[in-house]
Amino acid sequence: MTDYDAERARFRWDVPERFNAVLDIVERRAEQSPDELALVTLRADGSLAASFTFRELNLASRRMGHALAGLGVRKGERLFVMLPRIAEWYVAMLGAIRIGAVPVPGTQQLTSRDIEYRIERSEAVVAITDSDGAVKVDEVAERLPLLAHRIVVGAAPSGAWHAMDALLKQASDGPTPADPTASDDMMLVYFTSGTVSYPKMVAHTQASYGIGHLVTARYWQDLRPGDLLWTLSDTGWAKAAWSKLFGQWSQGATVLEMDLGRPDPELILDTLARQGVTTFCAPPTLYRTLILSDLKRYDLSRLRHCVSAGEPLNPEVIRVWEEGTGGLTVYDGYGQSETVNVIANFRCLPVRSGSMGKPVPGFDVDVVDDSGTPVPVGDEGHIAIRVNPDRPVGLFAGYWRDPDATAAALTNGWYFTGDKARRDEDGYFWFEGRKDDVITSSAYRIGPFEVESALVEHPAVAEAAVVGKDDPVRTQIVTAFVVLSPGTEGSAELVKELQDHVKRLTAPYKYPREIYFVAELPKTVSGKIRRGELRAGL
Repeated sequence: MTDYDAERARFRWDVPERFNAVLDIVERRAEQSPDELALVTLRADGSLAASFTFRELNLASRRMGHALAGLGVRKGERLFVMLPRIAEWYVAMLGAIRIGAVPVPGTQQLTSRDIEYRIERSEAVVAITDSDGAVKVDEVAERLPLLAHRIVVGAAPSGAWHAMDALLKQASDGPTPADPTASDDMMLVYFTSGTVSYPKMVAHTQASYGIGHLVTARYWQDLRPGDLLWTLSDTGWAKAAWSKLFGQWSQGATVLEMDLGRPDPELILDTLARQGVTTFCAPPTLYRTLILSDLKRYDLSRLRHCVSAGEPLNPEVIRVWEEGTGGLTVYDGYGQSETVNVIANFRCLPVRSGSMGKPVPGFDVDVVDDSGTPVPVGDEGHIAIRVNPDRPVGLFAGYWRDPDATAAALTNGWYFTGDKARRDEDGYFWFEGRKDDVITSSAYRIGPFEVESALVEHPAVAEAAVVGKDDPVRTQIVTAFVVLSPGTEGSAELVKELQDHVKRLTAPYKYPREIYFVAELPKTVSGKIRRGELRAGL
């Protein structure tokens, strides 16, 4: 994209009546460019685990599709998939989607109780996981009468499991049904993070993610044939579908995957250099860690584009990354499990440090009041996506089996994201916080992000989270939880220094009246800070 306004004006969604993301993207690529590299997977130490051309990936997905069909899995039935960042995750996901079955991804951090809830709520008939996950599934399987089959990658803890490699060896790699799904058939179900309520089921169709993420890959990630994209995301998070499936392959890019455990900044930077990654995507929490390393030690000359999503990226982090990498800007992007990328910073537009950017082509996004009326420039309001008269393709179908929650998210022709922002006179969006995160103190409304950004500009601060604490005089007071930079110790003197620092960078009434030094911040799988958990502990 070279001209933002022109691209928005001419963009149109093209959605055929029949569509299947695997057949229409992966299989088509396999026919057109069979020997181009589609997927590279690395072990936890950075060594090569496996690689797939488009032809090889397509054949593997065919075998998985035949294996599932052989077990009796039918179109529309759900499969709970909980695997680490390994090649088998891709094979399982693609094999299910190509026959019209519906994967329900889960992170490996789920407990047995979490797994039971997800399998029971989604009525999954198959569970696909690794050896550790299989133990958790076995603990609750007797309470899940609809769970007909269990498939394991690795050793099985009991005789109830099919070995995935054995199923694939026995399965055909011939064509599967040629026209299995309509574009509006359900393709994926993601559970929300559940930070303030029980997780809801987000339903996406073949079109909403299979076609919708074309704009994610084309405009925000700026992918081209020959690019190597590495996204640091758990396979259980919707960000995996944003950056590891379909959209990237539609642009002819190669996906890099690494079976990382706890992120190691030195290993990540070394991998970027050694593998020749051209496009890098990581959550803000990881960028904040990476900038604490000596970035100039690594040869990042092949890295041309960096993006981030999950939470807004603080301006100070963007500045340090740019200085350490020889001028690489981090382009922030915004969306949810319920959407594709809907607001972003693009290479064809100047980046305003700290801004979310502008709406993605194909989406009409605005800042509105409670009734859905756009608010004046500079005023805070709800981030909302217009759904009437034209519903954008990249929006979820609804909260599955929860019509009340779906209806609550829709007001007067808008989908309310639950996030707050303001819009400037040039159309750039500026994040203010989750609707429930906005702090009311002495009649002032304070978004946590600006205070957090000010805190992380101080050299003693690695990470910060800000919440409101109930107060009988001020309604709430601004309260900060701070993770200190290595080698720094907390003290009363440092508290005062940080408070004065915030007063200098923001309006004085926004400074944190209480500061707690903590070893780490509670986060969701996607890297978002669990501010509700912090509030609950006050």
